[in-house]
Amino acid sequence: MKKLRWNSKRRFYEPEEKESRQGGFTFVETLAVLAIGAVLAAGASISVFKAVESAKEFSAKETLAQYQAALHAYYIDCRSYPSTEQGLSALWEKPVLVPVPESWKGPYVDKDIANDPWGNSYVYVQKGSAGFPNDCPQNIPFAIFSYGADGKTGGEGMNADIVSWR
Repeated sequence: MKKLRWNSKRRFYEPEEKESRQGGFTFVETLAVLAIGAVLAAGASISVFKAVESAKEFSAKETLAQYQAALHAYYIDCRSYPSTEQGLSALWEKPVLVPVPESWKGPYVDKDIANDPWGNSYVYVQKGSAGFPNDCPQNIPFAIFSYGADGKTGGEGMNADIVSWR
């Protein structure tokens, strides 16, 4: 027969238990939990990093498309595209460099020309100018591109150039 002991908190008798081990985790159990947490955190951070890089690439492509549309509107008003020297800033404020378009009706963009998602300037080159890309189709009047995360020509993955003609 089991012995009973009085539990003053609950106000009833309960069976006495033999000496029980102190509760808690051992050092090895704690290390195992920390290791599992570290693996899960590393996996999550890699996924977040990939998502952020993908979002930057998407943002750059969308911005190039907006600048292309604005350049076509500029062309309709001014009967020519901005020169390479005038650049994309001609979409925001009337150019002062020759040839100055007399029929400029801008601004053609909602806000001043921003840098790409990696903090570098977008590159605009008018056809016939030095620096016009060789791999750009010859029937395109201008090229706009971002050099990607590394800010240099070429590259792969997140360092790949993002161009307006692809």
